[in-house]
Amino acid sequence: MGMLDGKVALVSGIGPGMGRDIAMALAGEGADVVLGARSEKRMAKVAAEIEALGRGAVSVPCDITSRPDCDRIVDAARERFGRLDILVNNAFHGGNDTTFADSDLADWRTTMDVNFFGTMQLTQAAVPLLTEQDDSRIVMINTMSIQNIEAKYGAYAASKAALATATKTLAVELGRDGVHPGYIWGRSVEWYFGWLAEQRGITPEEVYEEIASGTCLGYLPHSSEIAGTVVYLASPLSKPVTGQTINVNCGHWLH
Repeated sequence: MGMLDGKVALVSGIGPGMGRDIAMALAGEGADVVLGARSEKRMAKVAAEIEALGRGAVSVPCDITSRPDCDRIVDAARERFGRLDILVNNAFHGGNDTTFADSDLADWRTTMDVNFFGTMQLTQAAVPLLTEQDDSRIVMINTMSIQNIEAKYGAYAASKAALATATKTLAVELGRDGVHPGYIWGRSVEWYFGWLAEQRGITPEEVYEEIASGTCLGYLPHSSEIAGTVVYLASPLSKPVTGQTINVNCGHWLH
């Protein structure tokens, strides 16, 4: 018996990393999963993995900046499974990697449209179906960038900070949760550490050790470990938890 038997989850931003790991973790605990992303090819692979676990999966192409797309994916949950218990907002835009002075603010708007307005749009579309259940959950995947400010991440950090504040409003009005990962060890961070190493004339392993040594646990969590926290928030174990920021970062900072 899984903690999520009989539940239906919708996960946005399905890709080869955290979106996939979250969907698999939820399915591993018994949930059927509605998958949303712009890439149908990636979703098809994840859907096949979920079905191999004996759970139901449906893939819906979805750009969260499009209200019709948001409505369509929620409708798919109703049509295929008749309910929705869990929404995991994982889709995101990484920003323009440019200092504020050199930025075109149109780029900031693009990031805000995805990370804030897009996420809120999908959430708003899902609320009517979620509230048909007595114990539904919304989990926001946020970022350490709103707590550990770095140059060139302004667009990303600002959009995610807005989302964090909005999540507290949802907690007051609806009762919900949030997850704030730090560095997540995976292909994108591995590439980034390789780039940093090249710039500094050291090895990627040295970059990893330098950053990991700044955490209490001495390593950087994998996206599958972030997914474990999502399962907790989606499960009956977290019923009294709402509107909280959970820093899943191996103790990279303690606030």
